[in-house]
Amino acid sequence: MSTATQSQQDDARLSTDVVPSHYDLTIRTDLDTLTFTGTGEITFTTTKPLAHLTLHAAAPLELDAAVLGSTQVKTESSRPAKHLRVLEKKERVEISFEGGEVPAGTHKVGLRWKGTLDDSMLGYYKSSFPKKDGSGKAFYGLTQFEPCQARRAFPGFDEPSMKATYSVSLISRVGTVSLANTEVVSTKHLGPGGTFPRTDLLADNFFTADTDKEVVGKTVKTEGETKPTEPASAQSGDFKDDWEITSFAKTPKVSSYLVAWANGEFEHVESSFTSPLSGRKVPLRVYATHDHIAQAGLTLETTAKILPIYEEIFDIEYPLAKLDTLVASDFDAGAMENWGLITGRTSYYLWDAKNSGLQAKKGVVTVQSHEVAHQWFGNITTMEWWDNLWLNESFATLMGEVVIPDRIEPTWKQIFDALTYSKGASCLKMLSNFVGEDKFLKGVSIYLKRHLYANARTEDLMKGISEAAGIDAGGMMKNWLGQTGFPLISVEETSKGLKVRQNRFLSTGDAKPEEDKTIWQVPLQLLVVDTKTGDKKVHSDIVLTEREMTIDLPEVEGKTYKLNAETCGVYRTLYSVERLSKIGEEAGKASKSAFSLNDRMGLVQDASVLASSGYARTSGALELVSKLKGETENLVWQEIGGALGSISSTWWEQPKEVRDAFNKFRRDLFKPVVDRLGFEYADSDDVDTVELRTLAIATAAVTGDEATLAEYKRRFGLFVDKDDDSQIPGDLKDSIYAQSVRFGGATEYEKVLDVYRNPKTPAHRTSAIMALCAPEDEALLDRTFGLLLSGEVKNQDMGSFIASLGRNRVSKRKTWEWFKANYDELMVRFKGNFSVGNIIKYSFFSLSSTSDAKDVEAFFADKDTTAFGQPLSQGLDSVRSKAAWLERDAGDVEAWLKTKQFL
Repeated sequence: MSTATQSQQDDARLSTDVVPSHYDLTIRTDLDTLTFTGTGEITFTTTKPLAHLTLHAAAPLELDAAVLGSTQVKTESSRPAKHLRVLEKKERVEISFEGGEVPAGTHKVGLRWKGTLDDSMLGYYKSSFPKKDGSGKAFYGLTQFEPCQARRAFPGFDEPSMKATYSVSLISRVGTVSLANTEVVSTKHLGPGGTFPRTDLLADNFFTADTDKEVVGKTVKTEGETKPTEPASAQSGDFKDDWEITSFAKTPKVSSYLVAWANGEFEHVESSFTSPLSGRKVPLRVYATHDHIAQAGLTLETTAKILPIYEEIFDIEYPLAKLDTLVASDFDAGAMENWGLITGRTSYYLWDAKNSGLQAKKGVVTVQSHEVAHQWFGNITTMEWWDNLWLNESFATLMGEVVIPDRIEPTWKQIFDALTYSKGASCLKMLSNFVGEDKFLKGVSIYLKRHLYANARTEDLMKGISEAAGIDAGGMMKNWLGQTGFPLISVEETSKGLKVRQNRFLSTGDAKPEEDKTIWQVPLQLLVVDTKTGDKKVHSDIVLTEREMTIDLPEVEGKTYKLNAETCGVYRTLYSVERLSKIGEEAGKASKSAFSLNDRMGLVQDASVLASSGYARTSGALELVSKLKGETENLVWQEIGGALGSISSTWWEQPKEVRDAFNKFRRDLFKPVVDRLGFEYADSDDVDTVELRTLAIATAAVTGDEATLAEYKRRFGLFVDKDDDSQIPGDLKDSIYAQSVRFGGATEYEKVLDVYRNPKTPAHRTSAIMALCAPEDEALLDRTFGLLLSGEVKNQDMGSFIASLGRNRVSKRKTWEWFKANYDELMVRFKGNFSVGNIIKYSFFSLSSTSDAKDVEAFFADKDTTAFGQPLSQGLDSVRSKAAWLERDAGDVEAWLKTKQFL
């Protein structure tokens, strides 16, 4: 970490001299006026006297006043706040009290505040849903506090290491449902007004004191930053002025970003699981609004399946008395692991067996498996600071994408492509493979037990795995986890065997000496096949710990071998052209090949990525792929489809005859698969058949296969003419919608626009978004651009629109121009959101010339990019990489297409 970054981090953190231990929070939610008010008492301890107490607080929260009380001296009178100093840019408030310093010791501070339920998808915000009678929309409130947005809902110590217990009460109108992290312990009727229960510390007189309030660094609000609240008639229920207070059980020690609550007209489905460790029966519920609850069954079923598995893996009982999941209509992230109250967007948590398709089902299972993993890894044991957030997410990704699906859905063959996922998850998977999954997970259990309800760092996890596996996991993984990037392993055949060398891999293929100093400990996993017997052996003990080494392998030229057996190492492997050709021949034997499914997937990945980054020629990758025409495994075809799609999206401005020739090559590969599998999906189809059929048909369509497009036209025509979509399978919905609009006109566009406005399922809405961005007709594209800021596109959908427009060859540059023209409005609208970085990246990342990169740099030269520096940099790297790829290999690809008679 650089000195400047460390300084910024230190400045961002509160003093460790003051530590909270408990919060009592009462929140009153008014869904008619879309406002909330709160009172709270925080118990804290300070090791030294304080001139003022510093808490986090951020807009739209407004702190009215505060009062200090003692937990030690019962006779001491409470002390009202004398001065409130609001530091808006630092999102803090400094409170000084009558009578001078806050002495060392344990105290309580009483607070009262108010705020608005805005549409920021941060803090405590509003989400909308259609009224049951169809007369408009209604609202509910829910929270999203990660990483540091709890301060928008209540004042407090909003840092992950500042763990405390929480007792939450929610005041709401009778007829709504209130949810929080823990189970309900009481509900009391309050009657009209819904006034706060009175406490000694928060007596009314302390809030009529003449408290001085100072606002420092007040920012000028841009027009459009705040919006008027909707009228009371927006509510779906005819609520009277009748209120109740719902109190929830005290939480274990928890970080503020994991606190959660919600209030609204929710419905639920319920189940339970029985703990294999204690025999305790734990209730499970999934909540949603009336329009979504019918599609929540898969989420509930998945939760019930995986919780016992996690208990057995971690050897730690799920600690809370219930686990709820709330499906949110407006949600910035994908999902959030709030302890006992998981939240997430509809596209990740709703599934309809008849309409949603296989990919949507996989999404529900993997996302919920990810979030439930966090109930232990992240919630019980939490990273000390945000620089270790990757550890939480990487582990949950590994569990959600591989370990758990493999146990509950083994037919999915959920292969973990080492570098398709995040680097952190890939490194953990590599370590798991090296030491064995059982030992790896035992080490995780040791780590969690050692840091129950506390905070920890990466090295603490490594200590647990070292203890379980009997190796120095920390030493082995130090550079993998502590240094940027990963290695490229170059293989040279010599008279004695193999000479292997490691260098830092860069997507641009041009690592400078100062960027190439890291030496990783690389488990080479050398697979060698006995040419006489066909026996295979993986040499797992060979670890590259220096820049280069030589491996004895007699008569290497005549042998079949491959590094990175099973493709679980976090590195790319570069072979000579001659060896890659031999490897291609062997891989082309498909199921009879000495190379496993994972190996064949990895070969396609490596060949594609090394071509795009300049370490190898693209013609070599195309030659390898062409030899796999007889491949039978779906997952290998998925890699082929991705590799060719990457080339196609980069070659978008090449001459039409070159693009047509490349599409002909793609059709030549995939059309026989279409002919073999056909268009009809059957309930008896296995997962691989469904996925491969979908890929093959969609590829044939996007590359202009006339027979496929004719079938699309027939099926979509029934939908247009008779509103009959029974001939549009859920798994082909994306492709049929998009290609029908791409090659159609206003009629097809209007139909998908109607689907977008009135979707049967979240999957329908997603397909409609893609289709609305697919026209080649400029007038229809202009209509879509006009929708974006019309108020009709939800904030959570903006990124999907921009990404889809960026993928359309006709609208790539229009998307960037539109973004530049609307930059100011977008920055106000998405201030602080998770999605802002993606919106910026998606606006230009599919461009592919040096001049494009320069234009992007010039545009942002005078902008404050602090909030989105990383995605901006990633997007620029993507543009530069594509430009360099074209400069190197445009002629190479054209020559290969001519040699193979596609051009």
